Amino acid sequence: MCDQILNGISQVKAGTIQAFAIASAQRSSALPDVPTTREAGLPQYQVSAWNALFAPKGTPNDVLAKLNSALSRALDEATTHQRLLDLGCNIPDAAGRSPDWLRRFVTEEVQRWTPLLKADGAVAN
Repeated sequence: MCDQILNGISQVKAGTIQAFAIASAQRSSALPDVPTTREAGLPQYQVSAWNALFAPKGTPNDVLAKLNSALSRALDEATTHQRLLDLGCNIPDAAGRSPDWLRRFVTEEVQRWTPLLKADGAVAN
């Protein structure tokens, strides 16, 4: 089964299922003994789940800045930060939390996945 770490981490830690690899660029701090797909011999298989907050187009920059600041404070709060790490989440550093970073990331993800979806027929040409 291929799934995001959040859905299986408790079973992996309990030993009821075995994780063969993590499909991200680096190992998870929550499961440090589980190799990456690259380390396991599947260098081209890299997929990760991610979450982001989006605002409507045209939202004023000062509003975006306030929302971004509140999110950063929440991610840096010790209890929340540790809980997310325990669940296997990767928490971006401050540079990876900006609206500009997210805009570039989403553009790259669309460019990465569109050809594959078109080839599969999931997206119309």
